Amino acid sequence: MTGTALITGASQGLGAETAARLAAQGWTVWLGARDTDAGEAVAAGIRSSRPDADVRAVQLDVMNDASVALAYAAVRQSGTGLDVLVNNAGVSGNPVPPAATTADDVAAVFEVNVLGVVRVTHAFLPLLRRADSPRLVMVSSSLGSFTTVESRDSRAVLAWGMVYPASKAALNMITAMYAKALPDVRVTAVAPGFTATNLNGYSGTQTVAEGAEAIVEACVAAELPGTYVGRAGVLPW
Repeated sequence: MTGTALITGASQGLGAETAARLAAQGWTVWLGARDTDAGEAVAAGIRSSRPDADVRAVQLDVMNDASVALAYAAVRQSGTGLDVLVNNAGVSGNPVPPAATTADDVAAVFEVNVLGVVRVTHAFLPLLRRADSPRLVMVSSSLGSFTTVESRDSRAVLAWGMVYPASKAALNMITAMYAKALPDVRVTAVAPGFTATNLNGYSGTQTVAEGAEAIVEACVAAELPGTYVGRAGVLPW
């Protein structure tokens, strides 16, 4: 499958790698970036190694209604259509211990990881649903799995603090609800794995190429084994 994809948070890390991988397969890719210059730099980098790549940077701040509306208008008016929306933009926040976590700590992370996803999806869904095989991909985490968190060593889990895992658990529920409500759209939550990106201070054990595998698969595969998946297959909610 090829088509047109929009990726939020595409100016670095997994977003930029996913954009490059899709462009290499012949996709038209919209690189959503809060910093337009950074998005343009990624697009130029992709074109430098693949001159025929159709990659287009668009200013998109998932926390800003006006920015999302303008991005939607740009994509709609371009005539490219939209086959896949990848909600990749995310933040980890400060790893504050649960007992010390404040409402402000929660709000800062949920604004991007949860509200940003709903904001972008709500705006682009009308265009996405015009595609023949629309796909909505949520970049989640295995830390959003209650089963995984309960089974892991406490110190390993608590190192992330309470807020980031909670935001991804919320994203997983949003994914499940969209999947039930939108039978015409394939909705998938993807856990890329512990990837070395700015999100974790580049401490991850996977390369971005490895981390992007499950995201790209959710975009292009004819079938997937479940609604919540990682590189190794289905994950438990």
